[in-house]
Amino acid sequence: MRSLKRSAVFGICLAAALAAHAQNASSAPQTSGTISDQVQPKLTLTQLVQTVLDNNPELRSVQQSSVTAQAAVVSAGALPNPKLEWSRGDNKARLASATPGNVQTMAISVPIEMPSVRAARIEAAEAGQRASVHQIAASRNALIAQVKLKAYEVVLRQAQAQAAYDAVKLLEQAHERVRVRVSSGEAARYEIIKADAELINARQQEQSARLLAEQSQLTLNRLAAGQLPSRFDLALSLQDPVAQAQLKNINWQSHPELLQLQSEVDKAEAQKSGAKASRWPGLELRYAQTREPDIRNNTVGVSMQIPLFDQRRGPIEEAASEAERARLRMEGRRAELEQQMLQAWKVMEMAQVRIKALSEGAVREAESALRVAEAAYRYGERGILDVLDAQRVLRTVRADLLEARYQLQSARIELDFLAGRYAEPSSL
Repeated sequence: MRSLKRSAVFGICLAAALAAHAQNASSAPQTSGTISDQVQPKLTLTQLVQTVLDNNPELRSVQQSSVTAQAAVVSAGALPNPKLEWSRGDNKARLASATPGNVQTMAISVPIEMPSVRAARIEAAEAGQRASVHQIAASRNALIAQVKLKAYEVVLRQAQAQAAYDAVKLLEQAHERVRVRVSSGEAARYEIIKADAELINARQQEQSARLLAEQSQLTLNRLAAGQLPSRFDLALSLQDPVAQAQLKNINWQSHPELLQLQSEVDKAEAQKSGAKASRWPGLELRYAQTREPDIRNNTVGVSMQIPLFDQRRGPIEEAASEAERARLRMEGRRAELEQQMLQAWKVMEMAQVRIKALSEGAVREAESALRVAEAAYRYGERGILDVLDAQRVLRTVRADLLEARYQLQSARIELDFLAGRYAEPSSL
């Protein structure tokens, strides 16, 4: 009777252990299966870019600068206000012939600017307004390029996460075959140890890839001020075509950054002209009337500042230096853009060479090597280490292909950004 009870207890414990083992084994693939099973909203690139443009706080702040510049134009064109004076006193007679009584004085003065000073100030303000408009276009150009680059990074990270998930599934199948062979005595114990290590490493890489994919989406959502869904897919592909003929058409005359710098040059030149004209700032007309008990005096006068001691050398030289600095910045930025364009072209050519070499050669050879290694392992001609090495080589080559495709899209976006093609609303 006691032996029967012991057998029953042992059977219950064994069944519980097997059930726990089965549950642990089945829960492992479910963790990675969420990559392809979750249904997420899919956004087009146009929808993504428009959402970011509508909500990005930095772009909205730059857009507000145009209002400030417009107000500066109004301030520059304002006329100086006249001044009104009034005073009152008593006139006491010290002689018998004098007439005592109240004395009142009223005066009005109107400052009149030199036309050259006023015109230079207005021209500088208008140049500043043009610079603010071009600054908005340049900020829009940079933001759209950043969004598109991050969007393709999301696609890259998601592809890497999917590749890591596929690698885990493949290693799980190999692990099961190794376990069966080790259990039957057909393979050595070290093979299952090696398979366990490879599987653990693959699961860690899968988790890291998933976290990187989520992080890239959070970066995009930060650019949109949190207005994007927490999880989303993009209607993009790393294999999107690249039209090289369109990338070669560059109009430097409409580049937003160069136009902004040119407007700053115009503003500095206007300020230099204003500094020269400020040596003779203007006139002040004055009319005054004094009323005494028996006399009424009317006077008209003109006052003007004479540049005798201060001939405005300092402001003139300072404005001239700022104008030269602005001109040098514009010329330097154009030369920098040209060099960056050449560098981006080289990156694109290198990416195209890598894609062709990997897709037409390395990937096919790695797939063939894996098939040969798996067939040899099934027939007992090779060990599990050869299969795992072949799988690792294939994963590495495919990862390099993904990176090369992303590099190609990144170079295309960089070329569009350097050419200023994202500055216009039609760029969406």
